[in-house]
Amino acid sequence: MKKFKGIIIFLTVFSFILAGCSTSQDTGQSDAESISLTVSAAASLTDCMEEIKELYIKENPNIDITYNFAGSGSLQQQIEQGAPADIFFSAGKKQMNALIDAELMLNDSVEDILENKVVLVTPKGEETISSFDELLEDNIEKVAIGDPGSVPAGQYAQEVLNNLNLYNEIESKIVFAKDVREVLSWVETMNVDAGLVYKTDAQISDKITISTVAPEGSHTPVIYPVGIVKDTKNVEESQKFMDFLFEEEAKELFIKYGFSPLS
Repeated sequence: MKKFKGIIIFLTVFSFILAGCSTSQDTGQSDAESISLTVSAAASLTDCMEEIKELYIKENPNIDITYNFAGSGSLQQQIEQGAPADIFFSAGKKQMNALIDAELMLNDSVEDILENKVVLVTPKGEETISSFDELLEDNIEKVAIGDPGSVPAGQYAQEVLNNLNLYNEIESKIVFAKDVREVLSWVETMNVDAGLVYKTDAQISDKITISTVAPEGSHTPVIYPVGIVKDTKNVEESQKFMDFLFEEEAKELFIKYGFSPLS
């Protein structure tokens, strides 16, 4: 009888030990699930990055990704002012270089990843134009571009118009938007007669027509760099997500949305 009681006590104690191990493991899993990354990304990346996020969290269910989409200049200023961000994905090297110069990025992490093109677009169904020179015509009253002071797409657009000797000629027609997606929206809703956007933005809309692509050499290459913000508390997880952006699965999605991945 004593031997039987001893067995019961042993089994009871053993079950408590197992329960304790299980609780410890569950706690560990819970901690792993609490990792959150904030990615400040150019507005032109919105659609492809949302799809990349879905793909990434399927393979990494312990990671939560929050995007902050805006013009690259605005994102740069936010990071300079201390806004929380783990990764900065810019549509222009100028904004990334400014943060590097301010020692706000982990320099070794910054890499050029994508290239884009600038196109001239008009509302679908309206009278189309086939060249930038037609922006001089009287029927084109408003031309939208991103604000060159803070929006890379606007800087490239201004370069194109200057190199084609058109900017001064149509300056009175130009209206500035806070980011490239706002330019696209104005064209879609016919609030402007034409706009200069990235090829990738034009491809996602069925309400606009691509009139023409900016001539080769009319603007500096549209290069997108990505890097880890120095103040991140998640260096390892940020690097893993960045590494994923260079893998074949992510490259296929970038291509799908019209970007050209850099080797």
